Amino acid sequence: MASSSDSWIKEYNEAVKLADDINGMISERISMPASGPETQRHASAIRRKITILGTRLDGLQSLLSRPTGKPLTEKEMNRRKDMIANLRTKANQMASTLNMSNFANRDSLLGRDTKPDAMSRTVGLDNSGLVGLQQQIMREQDEGLEKLEETVVSTKHIALAVNEELDLHTRLIDDLDQHVDVTDSRLRVKLSAPIYISYA
Repeated sequence: MASSSDSWIKEYNEAVKLADDINGMISERISMPASGPETQRHASAIRRKITILGTRLDGLQSLLSRPTGKPLTEKEMNRRKDMIANLRTKANQMASTLNMSNFANRDSLLGRDTKPDAMSRTVGLDNSGLVGLQQQIMREQDEGLEKLEETVVSTKHIALAVNEELDLHTRLIDDLDQHVDVTDSRLRVKLSAPIYISYA
């Protein structure tokens, strides 16, 4: 059975592989036209993969903050934190090439890197201080979740609006297709009708 340390390394290697894949896709954009449906689909695929990479990095960070199994040495913990930070920087750079400003802002939304970690905040606190800190952290997490909920609701509304727009476009295309069929039928009837020439 693989240890939790081995599974973390495996997850990290998969994240690195995904980052390399994204980098290759970004390089492919150079040979593509500046605009057009194919270019847009390619850019959407890159954005989707960058978002997946961000989620994987969040998972790796979370695994480090609550390690299971054999505890890591401080040196190894710092090494892994640096590995995540370097890969996150790379992801942010790739996101910036596609103007994914919301990707870089995600960390500030969730409060990452703006506050000291929980362990450093507990230094020098007695029991009542720890309880107070725990309540404060829970309040901060609640606030972060509320902000995240607002973002999710907003995204849902945008998705619904886009879906309605797509439905409308589909109906318009179906109507246009029907009109083309009717016009085509009329033209065929007219072209197949006999032509009478009067010699009077």
